[in-house]
Amino acid sequence: MKHLLALSSFIDRISAGIGRFLGWLAVLMVLLGVINVVGRYLGAQLGLQLASNALLEAQTYAYNLIFLLGAAHLLLRDGHIRVDVVYSRFNERGRAWMDLLGTVLFLVPFCVLVIWFSIGYVERSWNVLETSPNPGGLPRYPIKTVIVIAFVLLLVQGCSEIIKCVDRLTRPPTRADSRSGSGAA
Repeated sequence: MKHLLALSSFIDRISAGIGRFLGWLAVLMVLLGVINVVGRYLGAQLGLQLASNALLEAQTYAYNLIFLLGAAHLLLRDGHIRVDVVYSRFNERGRAWMDLLGTVLFLVPFCVLVIWFSIGYVERSWNVLETSPNPGGLPRYPIKTVIVIAFVLLLVQGCSEIIKCVDRLTRPPTRADSRSGSGAA
């Protein structure tokens, strides 16, 4: 179990690092939005074209990256939605069982299906080197590739969560575990 926990810790560090990167990417996304708005209005006043489709699409791509790559970081930080009314009634072992079952029965199969069905979609985009139909737009195949990467990262983070749940379930219960929550799993 010690080696699996070390692997889980490594995965967690990767997800945390991606989360830090995405925080800075959010700042860049806001700056791109400001540049686009200022360029559009200033350009209209000066009679020049200061805004561009590439900047607008770059802002959208930054949002896509934050949304897609942020899923694994959100899972690490326990930020995904669950039915807390039910979850809060369980003790630590019950919560571990609920997390384990939810990850194994729902998250892992969902990630595998999205990866499976996305590969052909991304491959077709790469085959034609798909670009935006807008004048001056950006290539689309790199951002479509992020779909597969994001769900692989989410799947890997899910595996880390499974390791941590199994560790919580195999540890001997403490007195605090039996006091927290009103139910047992």
